[in-house]
Amino acid sequence: MRIWVDADACPGPVREILVRAAQRLRVPAVFVANRPLGLPRSEWVSSVQVGAGLDVADRHIAATAEAGDLAVTQDIPLAALLVPRGVVVLDPRGELFTEENVQERLSVRNFMQELRESGVMTGGPSGFSAKDRQEFAAALDRELTRLLRSSGR
Repeated sequence: MRIWVDADACPGPVREILVRAAQRLRVPAVFVANRPLGLPRSEWVSSVQVGAGLDVADRHIAATAEAGDLAVTQDIPLAALLVPRGVVVLDPRGELFTEENVQERLSVRNFMQELRESGVMTGGPSGFSAKDRQEFAAALDRELTRLLRSSGR
């Protein structure tokens, strides 16, 4: 089992939570980004720097993540690729993408993108809050515990 992190847009507090969880549980965490990341030295934490370009980090994660892994991303198209393959996917605010909700989330995302492309101002997400941090930490703990139990650890 590995934790895959779409690190280009990952909030700093989420990155810190993931590093601590990887070290505490001895689960490899791989941060994928198109720029260098300031990560602590640890046998459980690594990074992959991919080339510049749209969705390059997403393609790397999609090509390497396996069933039973956990991915953290706010990229809904990436989540839509991973969930059917048995990868547990969380967004940085702690929302779990599932077979039941990922296609609906993808449809809403695509609709909002069409609105923006036609000139409609749709606004963006709210800032990352302390509540978001707590919800992510709780969801990560819950899903890692479940994955570790199912893998016999």
